[in-house]
Amino acid sequence: MDDTIRTAIAAADGDDPYRALRSIHHARAAATAELDRAEALAVRRARAAGSSWQLIALALGVSKQAVHKKYGRV
Repeated sequence: MDDTIRTAIAAADGDDPYRALRSIHHARAAATAELDRAEALAVRRARAAGSSWQLIALALGVSKQAVHKKYGRV
């Protein structure tokens, strides 16, 4: 777990609920952005290795159309 998430979790127990909510929001946004980048990289690598859109979709738990729409130009 990275420091941003640890800080957000610690803030949730603090005296300032507004600060806690902002900290959690920022940690979620940062984690989401990082995971989105990692997912895009993994999709590119899977396609380069010959994986079908169907197999990638299955791994991501979405439809083939959804994954192709999101990453088809990648």
